[in-house]
Parts: sequence; structure tokens; C-alpha cells
Amino acid sequence: MTHRARARLTLEAELRHAIEHDELRLHYQPQVDLRSGKIIGVEALVRWQHPTRGLIAPGEFIPLAEESGLVGGLGEWVLKNACQQIRAWTDAGIAPQQTAVNVSAVQLSRGQLIVSVKAALQAARIDPEQLELEITESFVMLDREQSFKSLAELRALGVRLSIDDFGTGYSSLAYLQQLQVHKLKIDMSFVRGIVTNTSNALIVKAVIALGHSLGLEVIAEGVEEIAQASYLHMLDCDVMQGYLISHPLPAEEITRLLVSYLPIDIPPYANKGG
Repeated sequence: MTHRARARLTLEAELRHAIEHDELRLHYQPQVDLRSGKIIGVEALVRWQHPTRGLIAPGEFIPLAEESGLVGGLGEWVLKNACQQIRAWTDAGIAPQQTAVNVSAVQLSRGQLIVSVKAALQAARIDPEQLELEITESFVMLDREQSFKSLAELRALGVRLSIDDFGTGYSSLAYLQQLQVHKLKIDMSFVRGIVTNTSNALIVKAVIALGHSLGLEVIAEGVEEIAQASYLHMLDCDVMQGYLISHPLPAEEITRLLVSYLPIDIPPYANKGG
């Protein structure tokens, strides 16, 4: 236990140093319109370029950042750098419609998110609608009153809002209409089994219908096979994201992809199971 405690304290100190000394990196994963096959957005995903351990995945350090109080500084770094990248893409004439950034429960509950977002938008000189903020469903429910207030302020600013991992939280139907977001993201745990698991397929179909009935765009995460893309297209899902298109890529590589990408051809779904 002592060893683990020391290791944790060391990692926490190193993460604090990383935030302050530019050891973090943003990778971007494309989001593709299921009708046109074109890239219409990207999601910014933070990575930690550790000087001795190499590239550390977010699953290792995001929970630590949340528990240690560092997630506020981490979130501001991501927001600022994502907006600067949007500015660079806009200047080059290749900016996607939206670039999505994840927001933590801590950022929402502090009530300072609107200040951080305004500052990042102004510093980068980008339009608010170019930025999309992703909020995990269960995070919103942790502090409902403050979350609803923050989301209303952000929507009034013109920023696009998305509920991430939809279907894994709770009180979804009761509060979804009040949230007034623009997009639902279906959790990958449902999408991955969509062509082999009837229950998953029914859930995905229901979420798409629910989202559309509320005037929301629906995006499916974790799409890895063309059959999944075809099935989602058949269900009238709007957008997909996943390894089928690309793994998350560093800024230079995603920039090249935005320039060279040819629309993917999604064939009609063929039910091989009969």
C-alpha cells in the first residue's frame, strides 16, 4: 500500500508538471456523416507524452486528475489548444464543422466553464459553433442544478453540446429534453455488438428514434466494421466515429487526413444471418 501511495503521489506530481510544461498532446479522431461519407467533425482526445514512459493513454491519468483536483487545469489546457487548432484549420480552409472537446464533472460543477470557454474562443478568434462540448450523461446528473445552468449558458453562447456515452447513465429520458443539447452519442458498448446482438440493435434503434424525435443529431461511437456502418445507415443514424475510419491521430496527421480524405462508400446492409 505504501508503494502504491508513493507511486500515485509521484505520478500526480509528474502530471502537474506535464500540464505546466507542455507534455500533453491532443490527438483527433474523425467523425463521418453516414449519408455523404464525408468527415464533418473531429473529437479531441488528450494524451500525455511522458519523458521516460512514452505516450500515456487517458485511462491512466484522467481519473488521477479528477481525484487530485488537476482536472480543471487539464481541461483548460485541452480547451485552449483545441481552439487554437480550430483556428489553424480555419486559416487553412480545412476546418471540420465541429471539433468536440470532453468536459469533466468538475468543470461543470464549478460553474466557471463558461468563463474558460469564452476565453478560449476569444483567444483563438473562432466562431462558437465550431466548438462542441461533450458531457457524459452521468456527470450531468451528479450536480443537476449547476450542470443545467452551465449548459444553458454555453448554448446561449452558441457552442454546440453533446451528451456522451448515452444509454449508460440514468434519468436519461426524464431530463434529456431539459438539457437542450444538440447531439447524442451512442456508447460504443452498444454499437460494437449491433450486428450480432439483437438487444444491442434494439437499444441503438430506440436511441436513434428518441434523438430524432427531439430534433437531435445522433452519432455512434466505436464503429470498427463496414457492416456496423451499413446497419447504422439503415437505421438512419447521422454520424459515426471509430477505427473503421481512423484511430485518433496527432494534429499533423489528422490535418493531412482532412486534406486527402475521400468520402467512404457505405454499402446497403446485408443480413447474412438470414
